[in-house]
Amino acid sequence: MNDVPLSMLFGILALLIVMSGFFSSSETGMMSLNRYRLRHMAKSKHKGAMRASKLLEKPDRLIGTILTGNNLVNFAAAALATIISQRLWPDNPDLAVFVNTILFTLVVLIFAELTPKTLAAIMPERIAFPAARLLIPLQWALHPFVWFVNTIANALLKIIRIDVNNTTPDNLSTEELRTVVREAGTMIPKRHQHMLISILDLEKMTVNDIMVPRNEVMGIDLDDSLSEVIQQLRTTQHTRLPVFRGDINNVVGILHTRNISRFLSSGEYLKADIEEICREPYFIPESTPLHTQLFNFQKNQRRIALVVDEYGDVQGICTLEDILEEIVGEFTTDVASSSSPDVHPQEDGSFIVDGTAYVRDVNRALKWDLPTDGPKSISGLIVEMLEHIPEAPVCLLIGRYRIEIMQIKDNTIRTAKVTLDPRVADHHE
Repeated sequence: MNDVPLSMLFGILALLIVMSGFFSSSETGMMSLNRYRLRHMAKSKHKGAMRASKLLEKPDRLIGTILTGNNLVNFAAAALATIISQRLWPDNPDLAVFVNTILFTLVVLIFAELTPKTLAAIMPERIAFPAARLLIPLQWALHPFVWFVNTIANALLKIIRIDVNNTTPDNLSTEELRTVVREAGTMIPKRHQHMLISILDLEKMTVNDIMVPRNEVMGIDLDDSLSEVIQQLRTTQHTRLPVFRGDINNVVGILHTRNISRFLSSGEYLKADIEEICREPYFIPESTPLHTQLFNFQKNQRRIALVVDEYGDVQGICTLEDILEEIVGEFTTDVASSSSPDVHPQEDGSFIVDGTAYVRDVNRALKWDLPTDGPKSISGLIVEMLEHIPEAPVCLLIGRYRIEIMQIKDNTIRTAKVTLDPRVADHHE
């Protein structure tokens, strides 16, 4: 080795450091790859992605190959650096060892570890895909040694009861998937992000959250006079109507209004005709999750259902359109507008809210965060917070919302004035 020129030794040392940087960046790049993007690119026949995906199928073998190569190169570089230092300071071996340790550590840390790994973490695909071309033949060449080392390492892991074959799946939970959608940025338009998140939220909501309550259901009462029935059929804005006798619990069926036009002139036989062409009612429990009900509507080829409680009493109706609106927004209003027919802004910055308005609708319209895990309507929320039905207008504070009851009728809060308390709002933020 003494006959080899120092320039050649420095050249070999530089080459070894570059190889060490290659192994360091390859390890970080391969482990930093987005597995879902990698699968997509591999299915699209991207050659670099296909090679990387093949290597990552057996991560223990890949890591073993990279670490074996990296350690061989580092040990060779350390030995060569020691020889060079002894050639430079032959009369002072202690100084040579000291200087070699300091300088070699700094060089390896900067040029073979920190810089390559940082670069690979920032641009994993640009590092991992070309590296995979070299790692595949290297893995084959080092296979006997890597197999021997991995066998010993896996045996040690089994001693502490870790199964190397039981790798963590790359499955995303609902919350993780929601975070991915929100952080997609410009890759997914805001409108599409809202729809995707709404689909994920369906599993947290039940039919009871979106149904039209019983007192607001529009239907045909066969006990009404013929003229009232005819007037209702001619003026209704709904395509499907429940038909009942006296009370919605005595439901006869569901009427599609397009099928009744030819019977409107049939006189006294109209009610019999209505009852004859009605489709049998479709009942669903109020606790059914929305994503399940969406599938059930499709499976049963229905678009409207009567919602019943645990005692079989009708609590309201739910339609396919109601569920779809939870995903895509209101069909009948401008989706870009934040206004709501139940919310009336005032000049002083407050809002007059109808007591029958759904809490979720108010939250969506005004970007509020009133509690939704209890009563569904504003009136119900106020009564729950007060723990009694007020006999006169009162005020209460729910979080950062100051609510003043303005009108009470028939044991129901008709309207309320809501103002954001700036002190509570600041604390909330």
